[in-house]
Amino acid sequence: MRLLLTSDTHLPIRAAALPEALMTAVDDAEAVIHAGDWIDEATLDLLESRSRRLIGVYGNNDGPGLRRRLPEVAYADLGGVRFGVVHETGAAAGRERRCAARFPDVDVLVFGHSHIPWDTTFGSLRLLNPGSPTDRRRQPFCTFMTLTVEDGRAYDVTLHRLPRRP
Repeated sequence: MRLLLTSDTHLPIRAAALPEALMTAVDDAEAVIHAGDWIDEATLDLLESRSRRLIGVYGNNDGPGLRRRLPEVAYADLGGVRFGVVHETGAAAGRERRCAARFPDVDVLVFGHSHIPWDTTFGSLRLLNPGSPTDRRRQPFCTFMTLTVEDGRAYDVTLHRLPRRP
């Protein structure tokens, strides 16, 4: 099962639309995980209509409409891998230990907020932040992630760098 991970899309504030490469990856994925900060409900509507399965949460910048439609934390079993999704995990220092304690029954935790790609493992917990496809902040590129899950294993985690917008 091929998954796409994204977060912090911030539309239409940071970009007019989602990048074409991200939308192609949405079409190719069997499930899309969005870790919050959508900003507009139109982005949620778009991903719901284009993805085969969407798992999403709201972020700190999401208003009442998105908070009514999305949970703060989501869980899903995909390909035998237990996923947790949350927007904020706090400071980078101590993140792995805090998240392992907060999400003891999760194999992979997908999070956002910082716009900084992250891929670490702590014990049996893998933490993934796909960055942002529209707002690179202090990063050299806007990004998203893909991975494959099968038979209870997550592998082929790939960070995709998007071309810089003019």
